[in-house]
Amino acid sequence: MRPATLAELAGEYGEEPPDLGGGFASFEDFGPLYRVAARLVREGPRENLLRLVREVVEDAAADGAVWVEPHVNPLTYEADPHAALDVLDAVIDEGRRTAAQLGIGFGVVMFARRNADPSEAIATARLAARRADNGVVAFGLAGDEARYAPEPFAGAFTIAREAGLISAPHAGELAGPASVRAALDVLGAQRIAHGVRAVEDPALLSRLAAEGVVLDVCPTSNVALGVVKSLSAHPLPLLLHAGIRCTVNADDPLLFGPGLLEEYETARTAFALSDHQLAAIARTSIESSGAPPTLVDEAITLIRDWLNTPDHAKTPAGQEPPRLTHP
Repeated sequence: MRPATLAELAGEYGEEPPDLGGGFASFEDFGPLYRVAARLVREGPRENLLRLVREVVEDAAADGAVWVEPHVNPLTYEADPHAALDVLDAVIDEGRRTAAQLGIGFGVVMFARRNADPSEAIATARLAARRADNGVVAFGLAGDEARYAPEPFAGAFTIAREAGLISAPHAGELAGPASVRAALDVLGAQRIAHGVRAVEDPALLSRLAAEGVVLDVCPTSNVALGVVKSLSAHPLPLLLHAGIRCTVNADDPLLFGPGLLEEYETARTAFALSDHQLAAIARTSIESSGAPPTLVDEAITLIRDWLNTPDHAKTPAGQEPPRLTHP
């Protein structure tokens, strides 16, 4: 959500918008602000949700995305599964409509909530499966992984995988390598949101590289939530050096600040990634997404054309990333 949208919605309820400039001491500090934003959408008219979808797509497109894949749980807005399916369809329709106007594509990652009863995850997975060929492309798991293990959600991920959805849970952010390993073994993860703490376990790094598992990395939020001490200590260059496929993502710009383009700029400046490395990240992002094959092929061509453009500086393809020490 755009900060201006949050302020406007809060004003409509006669509320002061929450302070977004104070930073976070922990994940517990992040949660209340997220819930305020969600409540303002949930308790208002459906148009609030559709506006949010439009603005998410518009901002991603303005940053250069050709495919937008936000995380959504319609049960956040409607507890009844039938009503939640209507919410999901509204999100998909609005996302696709806006994306088509901008010449890009749109799909949804349905996610289950770790802090809810696992039966809700089953209901969420069944909803996702009903739209597996019509807007939903992946199934995730969000929340405090340090407090909620993945085992109770195995059944939901079985439903999702059997429907052909990408398994893309959060792991390796608030908990260490064991969380990443459990996401692989219990949830069949093909993509992992964050996953950066895998760097603490060399054997796990080798496994991720060998199995081609993708880590959807969000550098700024990792610093904001204390997952790493600073950008200079962030393990993205080490993960790439280990042969792990990574993408760069904005996480939640409302609460963390940067959008997608700024995160790519951070990857270039803070991590000294070469153009070849940035192009590989971009290619991984579209190849590991739920985008249709024709869009994937078109995007890969655009990435290749960008890399071959002579009028911008490029570093050699074989350049080693800087050797960083993980905190």
